[in-house]
Amino acid sequence: MDIYCLLFEDYETLDLMGPVEFLYRIPEARLHYVSFSGGMVKSRQGFRLETRPLSELEPCSLLLVPGGQGTRQLVGNKAFLTALAAWAAQAQTCLAVCTGSALLAAAGCLNALRATSNKKAFEWVKSVSPEVDWQPVARWVKDGKFYTSSGVSAGMDMALGFIADAYGTALAEETALHTEYVWQRNPEVDLFAAHYGY
Repeated sequence: MDIYCLLFEDYETLDLMGPVEFLYRIPEARLHYVSFSGGMVKSRQGFRLETRPLSELEPCSLLLVPGGQGTRQLVGNKAFLTALAAWAAQAQTCLAVCTGSALLAAAGCLNALRATSNKKAFEWVKSVSPEVDWQPVARWVKDGKFYTSSGVSAGMDMALGFIADAYGTALAEETALHTEYVWQRNPEVDLFAAHYGY
């Protein structure tokens, strides 16, 4: 599977690297670090990564969209959103971590679908698009080919959930064991929503 990790300035490092640690272990996974324009992209935490410009996705591919502070500007970037809508349409599966779901929502990809996001930023994310059926209490949500997760570390649970759905629970459990990660495998268990009043 070709996995396209879509980066932008001020993305959240763990939104990317947490899922990548697990997705890398999918049999015959090929990871591509891409961005709208290509070149060096810096995360919110200062991690710099060289990317290539994304034009189109290979068949049967996965698109990974992290969140982070950079999403605040991109939800108003029409050129980026038009490209994102095309990339999401080409992807077989699309995973969005944290406020990455706001980008998909702004691009019109989540209209009439269930989705979630970081609870700390939930009201802002909801304001991006009222066409989405936003779920306030969820570790992650799957609707069709779209997976969306709550904040930051929830992307890791979601990635393992995707692996379980697509490749079997045994591989997801083996991956969690190998990385010594305690997988929250129930997407409806959201221990942080109540802290933010949900």
